Amino acid sequence: MTRREHRGRITPTMRTKRRLVGRASVVSVVSVVVTAWLAMHRTAALAEETPLAMRCAQFAGAAVSPELIAMPTAGAQIESAGMIGATAPGNQQGGEYCRITGRIKALNPTTPDIRFDLNLPRHWNGRALQIGGGGYDGEVVSGIGVMPFSPDRAPLAQGYATFGDDSGHVGNASLAIFGLVDEAVTNFGYAHLKKTHDAALALIARAYGRPPQRMYFAGGSTGGREGYTVMLRFPEDYDGVIANSPALNFSGVRLIGVKLGQAEYASPGGFVPPPLLERVYQRTLEVCDRLDGAADGIVSDVQACREHEAQIIDSLRCAVHPESHDACLTDAQLATLLVMRNGLSLPYRLAWDVAGYRGYNVFQGTQLTGALGLAHQPWRQPVPAFYANGYLFAQGDGYLRYFIARDADFDSLTFDPQRPGKYRAQMIALSATIGSMNPDLSRYIAHGGKLITLQGLADEVISPNQTIAYHDALIARFGKDEVDRFMRLYMVPGFQHGNGVFIPSVDLLGALDAWVTRGVAPETLTATDLAAATNGRSRPLCRYPGFPRYVGKGNVNLASSFVCALPPGDR
Repeated sequence: MTRREHRGRITPTMRTKRRLVGRASVVSVVSVVVTAWLAMHRTAALAEETPLAMRCAQFAGAAVSPELIAMPTAGAQIESAGMIGATAPGNQQGGEYCRITGRIKALNPTTPDIRFDLNLPRHWNGRALQIGGGGYDGEVVSGIGVMPFSPDRAPLAQGYATFGDDSGHVGNASLAIFGLVDEAVTNFGYAHLKKTHDAALALIARAYGRPPQRMYFAGGSTGGREGYTVMLRFPEDYDGVIANSPALNFSGVRLIGVKLGQAEYASPGGFVPPPLLERVYQRTLEVCDRLDGAADGIVSDVQACREHEAQIIDSLRCAVHPESHDACLTDAQLATLLVMRNGLSLPYRLAWDVAGYRGYNVFQGTQLTGALGLAHQPWRQPVPAFYANGYLFAQGDGYLRYFIARDADFDSLTFDPQRPGKYRAQMIALSATIGSMNPDLSRYIAHGGKLITLQGLADEVISPNQTIAYHDALIARFGKDEVDRFMRLYMVPGFQHGNGVFIPSVDLLGALDAWVTRGVAPETLTATDLAAATNGRSRPLCRYPGFPRYVGKGNVNLASSFVCALPPGDR
């Protein structure tokens, strides 16, 4: 093999390495990469002595052999590779890095490619970070920016090799059309994570002459589901995971979105206009804001607030013959909100014995008037839009059309999730392909992996009660002490799905790395508020089931004026 051929293709030197196909292990896959690479280059020192700019240029046009990707593919092709200078326009990372873009080819040529980006810092810290997507994905995660709800310094600027992908289709977070393609659905569900992971590891090992010492994953919403997915399906590949606001019960959240749309658009009088949604929110603040000791616009003691729920609902209900409906809710409108509050119960089981979806904290400080809230127009568009018809309904409608019925003209308002008929088998199969509700994380625990999950108690997209239920299922399976050894759950009052009256900024990656590398388990963390109206105030991030309670004195905008309290039943 000539030096030029050598540079153009990354491949094992021994045919026996083909036995790796189908295995999900960092150690096994990386050992092949490193063994093959060092055998051809003699020592890693040679790669380390070569300037990164020269190594980066060698990637242009290179290929990653299918044997190095432990799921069936036609290999990966590098489309571009070039150095981004520290002072280049748009480079806010504070250092020079090699940016690589590529595609992973499917065995079936009609299946869309998995597009990915990989960033290799000049000053590498020996760690790699895979970053998840959002919604229905469809856009390449660049990996060059600051992590959501984290301090200003991006992982790439800290020396992490970062990478992400588009999950195997082109579109945006709102488009579910790819649900018509079987392999694209499998890629979206889980396969893209492994394929991109293995391709990136091969390239990282080639660039630096050694594999990462630590491999992490971080994501939120769909990316949070992806975080739980890698722990379940590829547990030996990762040392630590940050999985925020995770869409674990992907089918469940789509189905409850359909039920909400039906309540608003197929039930007479069920539409709840934004002013009334705001009235519900303000009423919950009037009753519950001070239950944590501070009038700060945040409902922190959600459990105590729930004890006042009947009172709140009665105060919002219209009289028999109201003079005006501008300040009260009819029974039909309350029924819509109760669909969201009650959640979804199914008379059959989805994958992993899932029988529905947990309800939301509708009357405990959740604001439903934002872009990801309920509908803002009293009529349904032919193809529901997020803002006009509500995020949950728009996403659920797309799921029914393309993933379940596989009919673009399917009317989701006529579909009964409790009686799915001929679609039942498809619904169950999809819940296994895309969902991450299996509580058996035993292999990840045995591997020594760590997990941090942050979730808003006022989340209007992913029910915080669904995340709590999964955490409780872990405790039921492994016991509290075992779960505490590998997991931290932080439920954040006032935080919604990326917005809210309190938007936490906290260094979760630093906390995860300290836990993995030095055994420093995170306890109470301090979060700084990113919300525009209250930017800069701080609160303690309490381990679940704790919540911040004001001590009764001191600056209400400082975390030091709060303690982490426990609900009565958990003391």
